[in-house]
Amino acid sequence: MTDLNAYLKQNPYPGRGILLGRSADGKKAVIVYFIMGRSENSRNRIFETTEDGIRTKAFDESKMTDPSLIIYHPVRVVGRGTVVTNGDQTDTIRDHILAGQTFEQALRTREFEPDGPNYTPRISGLLSPDGSYKLSILKSAQGDPACCQRFFFEYAAPIAGQGHFISTYETDGDPLPSFQGEPKTVSLPEQDLKAFGGGLWESLNADNKVSLFVRYIDLATGEAETALYNKHLM
Repeated sequence: MTDLNAYLKQNPYPGRGILLGRSADGKKAVIVYFIMGRSENSRNRIFETTEDGIRTKAFDESKMTDPSLIIYHPVRVVGRGTVVTNGDQTDTIRDHILAGQTFEQALRTREFEPDGPNYTPRISGLLSPDGSYKLSILKSAQGDPACCQRFFFEYAAPIAGQGHFISTYETDGDPLPSFQGEPKTVSLPEQDLKAFGGGLWESLNADNKVSLFVRYIDLATGEAETALYNKHLM
């Protein structure tokens, strides 16, 4: 298994990342979502709590130049499930679920972001009430925008103390190289929310990190405990 903190410390720019998993005691589902940025526009953001999750918001509205790919709802609760993504496909998934369709059906209507030459992948996750989860990545074929490759990963019986992590990029570059392979299996230590979230925040590159969301959900009661980290507000 990968030590996520160690992996993040040596990776200057994984971009945006999603982790879903099961706590070490087996009693809680774990959700992580973070954003990073290299441009002033991307760095000018915070996470803000909403009624059903969180949204990204400009920290300084006067400096926002193009909100199209950076302002969205990364996390939305749908029933007792939770959708987490790196773009407005959060709403696509929510709407399809409410219409009786599936995570996969929703994402087959979408593809990578139109931000050539990077063609940033769309990464998405769905956590079910029983703690099982799915992850997906939609990306171009080695930078060729003529072909969208859609990958889906299902974890029907999560193991205590383990999670799976996926990000938009492998690391920094020009153009940015898309994430490769299956989601990384990562170890989830026996830590409370504050210690776990704090460790992740400190592991993200100091120059590029922007915001971090961490949530523990009690699988028996559905009660959620959440921590937000915003570079602009710290």
